[in-house]
Amino acid sequence: MGDKGDLRLRVEVDGGSRGNPGLAGAGVVIRDASDSQVLQEFGVYLGKATNNVAEYRGLLAGLERAAELGAGEVEVVSDSELLVRQMNGEYRVRNSGLAPLHAQALRLAGRFGKCSFRHVRREHNAAADRLANRAMNLKRDVDEATES
Repeated sequence: MGDKGDLRLRVEVDGGSRGNPGLAGAGVVIRDASDSQVLQEFGVYLGKATNNVAEYRGLLAGLERAAELGAGEVEVVSDSELLVRQMNGEYRVRNSGLAPLHAQALRLAGRFGKCSFRHVRREHNAAADRLANRAMNLKRDVDEATES
């Protein structure tokens, strides 16, 4: 794989809430960008939150884990058009609850040599969605590396 800084990752993120706000969770799948092999996947239980906050919390968890892995380049994939457009600077962040999460995500994204954000349709983000739902169902964080 070469230098750690050469590591290219695809970070698939999703967040959801049952009720808005309601019971919330986020899911993250981290893949090697060169061969799509899953390196890590996990779900985060958030308690009560809005759907958009859950999407951002998934993004933050994914970016933090990618930084821990030493990624030099990250492509974030999300089915949240709002999140992707805000991170790409196409939409302003008007919600005061999202502004600090957006600022934190920009800081984290700035750690990588390159960080891009791509919107996909929901059906192309099924693995991250499954992890978000698993965290909500179990009402706890889940790490797929340590449990089945």
